[in-house]
Amino acid sequence: MISVIGIGPSRQDMTLRALEALKDAEVVITYKGYYKYIEDLLEGKEILVKGMGQEIDRAELAIQKSREGKKVALVSSGDPGVFGMANVIFQILGKYKNIKVNVIPGVTAVNFAASLLGAPLHDFVVISLSDILTPLSEIKRKVTAASEGDFVIAFYNPMSKTRKKPFVEAYRILLETRHPKTPVGLVKSKNDEVIVSTTTLEELSSEEVDMSTTLIVGNSMTYIEEGRMVTPRGYVVPYTMHPLACEFYEKYLAGEIVEGPNLNCEYYPCHEHPQSCTFCYCPFYPCGEPSTGGFWIKEKGVWSCEGCKWIHNEDVVKCIRAKLSEIIHSVEDIKNKRRELLKLRRECLQETE
Repeated sequence: MISVIGIGPSRQDMTLRALEALKDAEVVITYKGYYKYIEDLLEGKEILVKGMGQEIDRAELAIQKSREGKKVALVSSGDPGVFGMANVIFQILGKYKNIKVNVIPGVTAVNFAASLLGAPLHDFVVISLSDILTPLSEIKRKVTAASEGDFVIAFYNPMSKTRKKPFVEAYRILLETRHPKTPVGLVKSKNDEVIVSTTTLEELSSEEVDMSTTLIVGNSMTYIEEGRMVTPRGYVVPYTMHPLACEFYEKYLAGEIVEGPNLNCEYYPCHEHPQSCTFCYCPFYPCGEPSTGGFWIKEKGVWSCEGCKWIHNEDVVKCIRAKLSEIIHSVEDIKNKRRELLKLRRECLQETE
């Protein structure tokens, strides 16, 4: 039996299954960089350590020892199924008969990094920027598809001292397809210390990135608040609809509102000129998502739209109006169809980004 074990990003993050599998093993095969994290758990076991680039050798060695009747532990950092040894062992397993393999999952780098940054993951992809085994053209195609699809993107192996071009190309693609203010989180391991930081796409420096860095690039809705990187899922925030908002939507449904700039309004422009006043009262209030500039007035627990100009953009108004009539037919629908409205907000955010 071969147990392919993920030991996570640190000793503290190892799972109970991983610990039990190591305890049960007679032979432990690992990369020398991982050995120091588990050395004290391996007393009395046969230990075989290989270097970087010897993944096939480690897999073949595990199969050899298993065929000798030994209980073998093949150790990866993180999760063995995410750029780890599980892929290697199964790739060559077809050469052999009757080899049993058990994969023990572990905490992979993207989950570890996300936990330190806040909650940046929603629909996301993980892409390795190592071009040692993958052609650069494939990496570029995947980054383009992920970015255009508005996925949160986690990058592994972003850049080494000699391998810079994949990162340069990925960064170029992101700048061409995403807003320059898109939040970016960096989690770097250095001398057994973990360094966590956030920035924006336009301010990201290649000097901050190396092989020990996990990079998480947010999507169109990701925001940073008090140092935490968050990609909201769109939960409905309970609230009581203001009487003036009710009055406005009665007029809206009757076709009596002013479209575009309302130059006769005593408050115009409440944000900046020119602005569309078609939605003087936002149909998504309170969205509770700072991605467009809104924020909570903490002392009062009130959602403020003071910093949000998004709803007053003509392209946004066109997107919303094209589909709003399918959702609301009465003022009560503004209150009762919050999920559908917030989904429309997400849709128009992505279309007008």
